[in-house]
Amino acid sequence: MTITGEIRGPRPRRTPPRWRVTSLEVLCGLLVLALLLQDWLVGVLDVPVLRTASTVFVAVCVQAMPFLVLGVLISGVIAAFVPASALRRLLPRRTALAVPVAGIAGVALPGCECASVPVSRRLMQQGVPPAVALTFLLAAPAVNPIVLVSTAVAFRDAPAMVPARFAGSLLTAVVMGWLWTRFGKAGWIAERALRRLPDRDGRSRWAVFAETARHDLVDAGGFLVLGGVFAAAFNVLVPQSWLEALGGQLVLAVLVMALLAVVLALCSEADAFVAVSMTALPLLPRLVFLVVGPAVDVKLIALQAGAFGKSFAARFAPATFVVAIVCALAAGAVFL
Repeated sequence: MTITGEIRGPRPRRTPPRWRVTSLEVLCGLLVLALLLQDWLVGVLDVPVLRTASTVFVAVCVQAMPFLVLGVLISGVIAAFVPASALRRLLPRRTALAVPVAGIAGVALPGCECASVPVSRRLMQQGVPPAVALTFLLAAPAVNPIVLVSTAVAFRDAPAMVPARFAGSLLTAVVMGWLWTRFGKAGWIAERALRRLPDRDGRSRWAVFAETARHDLVDAGGFLVLGGVFAAAFNVLVPQSWLEALGGQLVLAVLVMALLAVVLALCSEADAFVAVSMTALPLLPRLVFLVVGPAVDVKLIALQAGAFGKSFAARFAPATFVVAIVCALAAGAVFL
């Protein structure tokens, strides 16, 4: 009897899957460690400086989180329910004309910069030109009705601050959109932000909405926390008395208030009440503070780096900072 068949070698040993430490395990470990060392941590951290920093950190995150949630919900709605063809039909075909239209459209979205970042990324993924989406990103948190009403309430004794802020912020958004149209390059934006949205592959619209909103919230939430940490550190390291010495130096006050707006990372719905409390400063530096803040701050830079890539944020944020100062000064020269 002939035995035919294939001679097989020994089976390769199956290596067990390697256990990877993810952010979830790290978070759980930190929580357990904090519970075990609770008494020691209270004694170490119970100092005025750290209490102030923690208060600022929580305030920044609590102020911004509702609007971040609003933004990711709108982002989910765009992804699931708004066809790309409908968005393109609503905008002029020429990007140069679509930019001011996107700036005016920012009036319709009550939210802060945390909300506008995921929405603008979703607009890009729906085929909207980056210049138009970036104009909306800058305009929405600065010219919406909630911001203008809060500014009017805060500056009751200086009502001209409302049209000055509106004009300066809208001009900043439109100028940056036009500059991107002329000089911007798609390679500066991360590929994930420009990648067209895939078809739903049979999934329901609500499933697409839930998945998109969940992904954007997790993606942007970590960068929001990072921005809050920077804002808290600045608040405890810079003495408040330094601001009072700027009252008689207009040029220096403008530059300092612009930088202060970047590092404080206040929500655009609340920054007017901070600006009005700085009574030692003239109105013009405070206007610069209100125009620069919603356009570029550490929280927004972090969110932009997460959504569009570090290369984009390294170019877009400094340019926006300069343009916002110039536009605020121009608006102040007209209205104040």
